[in-house]
Amino acid sequence: MPARKIRVELFDSEGNRYTIAFEGQVTRDKALRLLDLVELLGGAPNEEPTVKTGVTLQNRFISRFEKVQLVIQKNFPLIWFTSKDIQSVYEQELKEPVSLSTISTYLSRMANKGMLLRTGGPNNIKYKTATNIPQAAIKQRIK
Repeated sequence: MPARKIRVELFDSEGNRYTIAFEGQVTRDKALRLLDLVELLGGAPNEEPTVKTGVTLQNRFISRFEKVQLVIQKNFPLIWFTSKDIQSVYEQELKEPVSLSTISTYLSRMANKGMLLRTGGPNNIKYKTATNIPQAAIKQRIK
């Protein structure tokens, strides 16, 4: 497998620009460490609570699909889950209703894109995060 490059650029509240580059074999652990560093550099003390990716879940400018992705990344990074699990956590954390059919549709799309693994029969489908994709919800460039 060829070496990958990840470059993350962020700006703090004072307008300073930080560029972090990583080259080599990217693993989930290394990507999470990089994102923790990004969160430390970019986090402001008066922000709303954030997930590991540094993206605010309460942000109304991100799509529902992206919110589902963030719920998965935060609460189910390594374990199998169902659409009902996601619906429950989504409504609990975001305080907004979402239908089970919407969650099921999004999970199915994520599985079709290779973002999630899927197993089980029609009435008992379980999903798990695919480990070979970066879990960053920030702008990144992979070469």
